Amino acid sequence: MAVVLPLAALVFALTVLAVKAWPAIIVNGWGFLTGSTWNVGSSYGATVSTHGVAHPMGSSYGAWPLILGTIQTSAIAVVLALPVSIGGAFALTERMPRWISRPLGFAVELLAGFPSVIIGLWGILTLGPFLAQHVYPPIADHMPDVPVLRYFRNPVGHGEGLLTAGIVLALMIVPIITATTRDLFGQVPPLPKEGATALGMTDWEVARRVSLRWVRSGIIGATVLGLGRALGETIAVFMITGSIIRVAPNIYSPMSTIAATILGQLDGAQTDGTGFAVATLAELGLVLAVISVGVNLGARAIVTRTGRLGGPVGRG
Repeated sequence: MAVVLPLAALVFALTVLAVKAWPAIIVNGWGFLTGSTWNVGSSYGATVSTHGVAHPMGSSYGAWPLILGTIQTSAIAVVLALPVSIGGAFALTERMPRWISRPLGFAVELLAGFPSVIIGLWGILTLGPFLAQHVYPPIADHMPDVPVLRYFRNPVGHGEGLLTAGIVLALMIVPIITATTRDLFGQVPPLPKEGATALGMTDWEVARRVSLRWVRSGIIGATVLGLGRALGETIAVFMITGSIIRVAPNIYSPMSTIAATILGQLDGAQTDGTGFAVATLAELGLVLAVISVGVNLGARAIVTRTGRLGGPVGRG
């Protein structure tokens, strides 16, 4: 029975979201996923009815900027965090003496549970302004003026925006991936590594051809754990992105994500007497849930495929 409870909880949550979002799904249609206009309409004007669903006059919702912003910030976070996490986990298990690696490993585990609001405050008050003054300008000024790289050119703003949010999310998921990967590296048997060393492999070759291949499926799982944290992170992203519902014109620009928008607009949505604004936010939550489930199913498929390619140290 206990095995069924997580699945039942997931189905229940998705069902409740779908029921609450159904009026918005009827009115917004498929354009909700592709549109870019987010207009709550007039709260004091007359209400109109579309397909039997009452909503404020002029209300129009398009979630594409939020979906794209969620994917962009999470992708930046994973790209930055994964190599740092694997390198840190390898250093803790293979290169450092135990009297150093144990307290550092404990510190990594503590950082994994650090409150998001504190990280958000640090990001908006310290990290963001520092990046905008000292890191972003040299990159933006010297980036070639070609179509592909114009996304990385000026203006850099004041530290609120897409890249800063991705960096902060990377810092938040590094401890999660590092702690999990460190435990995985600790489970690699010593004999294959010693045999590879005896064959003349360098430490880097042993790590790449033996240790990493031994735990590759586990690293994918650890990455998905971090990605799930990045996709659903709310308060820190809300404080750092600038919470502007638009597609970021460059990588430094303010924008928003699904979770941050739900947090920022839920209080105001409850003033809508028709309940349509709340239904739209429920639809937004349903989209985020579907994205999260899809990411996990995709990761599961990748793990299954890597397991079929052969043994831990190469093809069978």
